[in-house]
Amino acid sequence: MEKLNQRRSRALNVDLIRTIAIIGVILVHASGRWTVDPQRFTQMTQTETACWGVVCIYQSLATIGVPLFAMLTGALLLQPGKKESIRAFFKKRWLRVGLPFIFWGAIYFIWDFTVIKIPFSVGAIIQGILNGPYTHFWYGYVLVGLYLMTPILRVLLEKADQTIMKYFVAIWFLGVTITPLIGVLTPYTLRASLFTLDLFVGYFFLGTYLLTVQIRRQTTLMLMILGFALTVALTYLLAATVGGSKMYLFQQYFSPTVILASAMVFLLLATIQPPSTGKKPNRSRSNKLLGVISANTLSLYLLHVMILESIQNGYFGFTINRNIISPTISVPIETAITLFISLGIILLLKKVPYLQKLIG
Repeated sequence: MEKLNQRRSRALNVDLIRTIAIIGVILVHASGRWTVDPQRFTQMTQTETACWGVVCIYQSLATIGVPLFAMLTGALLLQPGKKESIRAFFKKRWLRVGLPFIFWGAIYFIWDFTVIKIPFSVGAIIQGILNGPYTHFWYGYVLVGLYLMTPILRVLLEKADQTIMKYFVAIWFLGVTITPLIGVLTPYTLRASLFTLDLFVGYFFLGTYLLTVQIRRQTTLMLMILGFALTVALTYLLAATVGGSKMYLFQQYFSPTVILASAMVFLLLATIQPPSTGKKPNRSRSNKLLGVISANTLSLYLLHVMILESIQNGYFGFTINRNIISPTISVPIETAITLFISLGIILLLKKVPYLQKLIG
């Protein structure tokens, strides 16, 4: 557990996990879903198929972003030795996460009514508060659920041995993977209530469990590659046979291949340590950039959709999207520009008095 304990905000492995996670989230939104039916899929030109294939790879690599965030949050919060009252815990979460979600939520309500042109109504505001004012705010509601479970899970982990931890992970894995697979791959359905563990609580718990696991680095790397490769191959297979929204079954956060790839990436990054020289480390420019991105991942997550849509719709005076440039090129360009414009705006806003705590 010590691997993620030392000076959290400055630890290289924490910075790497957060940075890769936020890049993954932006990349998922930049690539978007490109659904096709089997008939259309077989009739696509070689160029269209190649573009779809590259975007499929982007999506398969990027889907690990949210699972990485959930696992890192669990690894940092579910430490058995952590002693704090429930009141102190929720006060910290309110200040660090609650206020930024409210601040950016208000910004997105303005965006909804002025830019997206959603008709203004009290009902729209109430519904936005209940479900999130914009599509990516769903993760805030996931966090609330995970925070509510944290005091209970801390007690569980304090008493749990390796057998109980493995059992917890196994029941969660079976529950989130078997039910959707049966529904898509067979004409039958399995009642979802058979497994009652909440979806993201498994990733939350998994982040802590993985820090107790010892796997050879070479094996971890091979399993990670296998997870990514299977995600791409099985998505291609479903596109050619099933099509529609179901073709992305293996790119869902809870597909067995994404769970495998996410867990192995987390394990690889969590074990990275800077070289020990006996002196105070001199952080390189790349490490400093990682630190800046890592320290602002919450605000980057909340702001980036607005910036990405501005780039795709030409609100900045230039337009980049798949209709103008091949998605093979446009998707990584949109991701990079969105990341750095968002980061620049956040750093400027944080210079404004009283805004720093609100921005996140």
